[in-house]
Amino acid sequence: MSDTSRTSDTRTPAQIEADIKRRREVLAETLDEIGVRVHPKTIAGDAKAKAVSHIDHTLGRAYVGVNRVVGDVRAQFVTEEGAPRLERIVPVALLAVGLVGLLTLGPRRRRR
Repeated sequence: MSDTSRTSDTRTPAQIEADIKRRREVLAETLDEIGVRVHPKTIAGDAKAKAVSHIDHTLGRAYVGVNRVVGDVRAQFVTEEGAPRLERIVPVALLAVGLVGLLTLGPRRRRR
């Protein structure tokens, strides 16, 4: 806004009325914008968008972490060329078969 206390206003009444009308329109737009911003649906939508963004970010970080672990485990059982490392696979497979056998036979022995 211009400082009118130092200089005299040389606008015509029509110009002043036009300026007032323009300022009222700008003020109405500003009030409408504030009304939209403080509307409960807008606030809830913003909160939901923020929560979804946070969840997406967290899931993305979790995916990267899991992907890294899977890659590390895979590297233990497969060479860089892609060939299986039987010296590591066979003991793990035998251990897994043994655990499954114990878990399936264990309850059968207790029933008798």
